[in-house]
Amino acid sequence: MKNLMKTVAAALSALVIGSASQAADWAPPGPVKLMIAFSAGGGADTQARLVAEALEEKLGWQFIPEQVTGKGGLNLAAAIKDEPNDGSVIGMVVTETLGYNMAAANAGMTPDQFTPIVTTAGFQMAVVAASSKGWTSFADVVAAAKAGEDIRFGTMSPKLSDLAYLLGKANDVEFNIVQVRGGRAVMDGVNAGDMDIGFMAGIQRKGVASGDLVNLASALSKPLDQTPEAPTMADLGVDFVADGYFLFIGPADMPEKARTALADAIGSVASDTSTKAGALIDSAFGGATVFKGAELDALVAGGYSSAGALLDAASE
Repeated sequence: MKNLMKTVAAALSALVIGSASQAADWAPPGPVKLMIAFSAGGGADTQARLVAEALEEKLGWQFIPEQVTGKGGLNLAAAIKDEPNDGSVIGMVVTETLGYNMAAANAGMTPDQFTPIVTTAGFQMAVVAASSKGWTSFADVVAAAKAGEDIRFGTMSPKLSDLAYLLGKANDVEFNIVQVRGGRAVMDGVNAGDMDIGFMAGIQRKGVASGDLVNLASALSKPLDQTPEAPTMADLGVDFVADGYFLFIGPADMPEKARTALADAIGSVASDTSTKAGALIDSAFGGATVFKGAELDALVAGGYSSAGALLDAASE
């Protein structure tokens, strides 16, 4: 997986030219239903809507946003898989939807029932604490736990709960894992003192910059952009990571011309900081991360195949 975790570095001008070329060859057959797997008004929902707004302005395509939330994106996956695959229906989830969530649910869905179109941004997933706790490293948390302190660890998905369990196991402590809905709830819990530490996926950026929060560890396969000195999961003895991306998908067997046109158009908007969508992605998620085509197919397949190993490890 590590070999896949690199940002596409194509120049913005080339992306725009590619998008325009594909748009000349393909256009949606009508208004595009855009299913969004995130609650209305949040950062992810806003990102999806701003991408649609930019494409309407640039290409004249019409989008009809629709919230389809719940079960870590699986409700959206179930809703979209039998829709027309001509590009008239797409959805925005996270790569975890087609990976851990799909594998763990065992609900009769597999990634090959969908067409991965393009990613827009990754997560700066970290283990975060309030600075008022006085902890400056993950080692401080482990020391507090070993001294008998009940460490409440906030998570927002079953996968992250498993990773929190494995972090404790690798460091010979047991965390009190509190799973809530969404990164905002984790941050609110940490700020309010209801949780001692928690996973946050970029929402902590301003708090870390202001000194109110501290990134204790990177939950990624690489160091965090904001605090590269924080240890990674591997440094802390865990073989699994929380690398993930916002992902646009469609039903299976989408024609390649449609898939490519959509991928190029969405990717160009995400990479263009002069658009509202690109500016949001740059400020909230550290910039665009665009995977598409065969590279994206490999990323999705790898996420699904590795989910079983994580499930097994967390059940031991």
